[in-house]
Amino acid sequence: MPTIELSAAAVQAIRATPRTKKETFFDEIITGFVLEARPDGGATYAVRYKDEYGRQKQYKIANAADLSFGDAKKEAIRIKSRTVVGQNPAEERKANRRIPTVSELSERYLEYAKTYKRSHDIDERYLRIHVVPRFGKLHLNQLDQTEIMDWLNGKVAAGYAQATVNRWQVILSHMLRMAKRWGLPGSDYNPLAGVKQKDPNNRIERYLSAAETKRLKQAVEESPNPMLKFIVALLLLTGCRKRELLDGKWEEVNLERKVWRIPTSKSGKPRHVPLSEDAIAVLKEVPRFDRCPYIVPNPMTRKPFTSIFHSWDSARRAAKLPDVRVHDLRHPAASNLVNSGQSLYVVAKVLGYSQTRTTERYAHLDDGVLLNAVNAASQVTGTTWATDLA
Repeated sequence: MPTIELSAAAVQAIRATPRTKKETFFDEIITGFVLEARPDGGATYAVRYKDEYGRQKQYKIANAADLSFGDAKKEAIRIKSRTVVGQNPAEERKANRRIPTVSELSERYLEYAKTYKRSHDIDERYLRIHVVPRFGKLHLNQLDQTEIMDWLNGKVAAGYAQATVNRWQVILSHMLRMAKRWGLPGSDYNPLAGVKQKDPNNRIERYLSAAETKRLKQAVEESPNPMLKFIVALLLLTGCRKRELLDGKWEEVNLERKVWRIPTSKSGKPRHVPLSEDAIAVLKEVPRFDRCPYIVPNPMTRKPFTSIFHSWDSARRAAKLPDVRVHDLRHPAASNLVNSGQSLYVVAKVLGYSQTRTTERYAHLDDGVLLNAVNAASQVTGTTWATDLA
């Protein structure tokens, strides 16, 4: 194992010299800096050192064909300085290689999410389309808070809704928390821990007038999707969530008792939705498919619709209601309940909320109800102020 002064010219000469076995050349200037030359003409830069227990270790820098001698020498000096203060670069590299990438973590997370989360398919889509393409190749210890937040803010600037971008942030942060709970290498630091989500400012109250409801009814009845008219009608009449209806099964509906038991709601608990006479009438018109348990399945697959966006989007545009979302169909159900004199407690029970405070955003009162309320209040004392003042 010759010791020479390694240089660019020396490395070139060594690689050009024929040999029958691997030889190692030590640099006489930088202790431990070596060039391993192979019979095929290839060579590797490396640093040899002893760890804190006196054991021989080697840290590969790069192949000579991929890195100039000058850069290899600079890296050798850097690695050597780390070993002087007791660090073990070779073992650290091995440990880093055990740290999963974001892509690898996402696969484990999704398997876990399937065991308890109804919306795991949404998580899968967001991860596959947005998060993994951007951060998937990075190892957990390479994630940077500023880089992540700049990406999220950029997505909002590009036109994505803040609420949607917040969902990506929640999923990524939850994945990192689970990685730490599972004891995965590189998960000690969560760059999103304590980072607040931006206010989505999405509390849009969109209510349908009688004329708009009539136009929507005609549009969904003319839709190429034969199930859309039943879906929209039941969403309006029951105030249920879209996914609750699309995944709903006939075995959960009791027409005699006029109740629909949703086994797992958004809160994770079962709830009972009372069925009005109009809702029951619509349910009786819904076509049944042989050996299909779902209420409003895709007629082609006999499985729940993955999405109804395209047929819904066509119908709402045909009805000249491009700003109305499927979720907005909960608003009429809530406001109709309140306008008929029902309390917010009742509305909360029907819509499946645990707090009446949440229901207030849906409990829209029309001007007529408010006017009747103030007129009734003014008559409580029996005093007519206008006449007394005259």
